[in-house]
Amino acid sequence: MNQPLVSIIVPTRNSEAVLEACLESIRAQSYPEIELIVVDRNSTDNTKAIAETYTTNVYDREPERSAQRNYGAQKAHGTYVFFIDSDMELDPDVVAACVEKTAEDPALKGIIVPEESFGKGFWAQCKRLERSFYIGVDWIEAARFIDRDTFERIGGYDESLISGEDWDLSQRVAAKGGLGRITELIRHNEGHLHLFRTLRKKSYYAQQFTKYTDRTDTSATNQNPYIIVLKRFGLFFSKPHKLFRNPVLGVGVLFMKVCEFAFGAFGYLAPRKESDGSA
Repeated sequence: MNQPLVSIIVPTRNSEAVLEACLESIRAQSYPEIELIVVDRNSTDNTKAIAETYTTNVYDREPERSAQRNYGAQKAHGTYVFFIDSDMELDPDVVAACVEKTAEDPALKGIIVPEESFGKGFWAQCKRLERSFYIGVDWIEAARFIDRDTFERIGGYDESLISGEDWDLSQRVAAKGGLGRITELIRHNEGHLHLFRTLRKKSYYAQQFTKYTDRTDTSATNQNPYIIVLKRFGLFFSKPHKLFRNPVLGVGVLFMKVCEFAFGAFGYLAPRKESDGSA
């Protein structure tokens, strides 16, 4: 029986510190029919050289990751496209589980793969604990493994979105046939996580999030930014024994999220004030 080809698309940007581990995890997949595509964005380090040791399908595209992903999908030959970031590593059976899930229910057009964080330092441990609350939560997780015909019919990623693009795509895929879920994990390498760098990133993406909320019925999708704050803290406090099993980490998670939401609120509201002429 022929097995469908899966095209794994990895956008990169100065990713030399994490890329080899990512690509090794793809090479180590138990599923044999995989096409690897790397789409770089003007890296100035050894990212492209590393990528070229794993695949001849290395391309250049800008300006942002949505454009990189779409370009990778244009080059893909697979029945399915699977989008992962360069700081992610796959459990060995992730691709096999995704293909098996779609074979069990051909109506499914996308598969959600849960994510687990790891990294160095206190804040990386906090992020690991935080992300553990999100596994199985539909309004947080998004599909990464997608039927390619469906991806093409809905127009791929919206390249005008820099934040919220994963949710946007996943919602449009779900509307075409529904989403499935596997238990195998993507492991997200947070590296040596620094709180202030994280807060700056949150502020930047929050500024871009207005493009998503302005065009989406966020009350229906649970992605209204104000609802997000309440529901995330609700998730944490729904399992107090888990949150405070290590009290220091539990308090760290809450402090980190308060800071992230504060910086995010500033970033989210700033462009609205400017458009209102009140800045």
